[in-house]
Amino acid sequence: MATQADKRPWAVEGEEKRQAVKGMFSEIAPTYDLLNSLMSCRMHRRWRSAAVRRLSLSPGARALDLCCGTGDFLIPLRRAVGTEGTVAGLDFAEPMLRLAVPKVKAGLLLGDACLVPFASASFDAVTVGWGLRNVPDLNAAIGEAARVLRPGGRFACLDMTRSKGWAGWVSDKAFRFLVPLLGRLFGKPEAYAYLPKSTSRFVDAVELAQLLEAAGLTSVGFRKLYFGNVAMHWGTKR
Repeated sequence: MATQADKRPWAVEGEEKRQAVKGMFSEIAPTYDLLNSLMSCRMHRRWRSAAVRRLSLSPGARALDLCCGTGDFLIPLRRAVGTEGTVAGLDFAEPMLRLAVPKVKAGLLLGDACLVPFASASFDAVTVGWGLRNVPDLNAAIGEAARVLRPGGRFACLDMTRSKGWAGWVSDKAFRFLVPLLGRLFGKPEAYAYLPKSTSRFVDAVELAQLLEAAGLTSVGFRKLYFGNVAMHWGTKR
């Protein structure tokens, strides 16, 4: 018989993971932006802007942010495509989407990154910010991102990764201590224990690059940030 511990978001897969992660992000939505800034030392916005520059978007382009959460990736995307462009955000946690509404003019949809409700070749760019680690089927989510890109369209994502070397070891230990501590201070201990635990179970930067290539992206590359704890990946649809 499964115990309660077995149902924690970092310990389940498939549909159980979908429901557990959806519930977790719905619960932490009110404090998500604040804690995101604290954990990244307010760098996450700079990283998103750098990822959008990798996309080389022109005014009038169409861009989609999967697992868009509270909408912080949508802001630099909107700047890049201009008022004549189209920006859409998709997330399965409605409380997160509600917080994105006042941030930027974009089409926001409630939906799953593993089954994107858009036609193939619909977008010039697709982004994902700290979302691939949370999906119930990583290959399906990457496949959907590639499917909705037009040929020549570009993909970029940011997510946690496992750091290496002595600096990485120190920052990793601090990460595993400080993030759950912040969660306890804000009354969400299990939700913020999820971040380091899910990172340790996620593919590393090289493996994620290989999955992007397997999904049909070319010119795939990545860059590590934040003492090796965050990775930015990019690629182009064939």
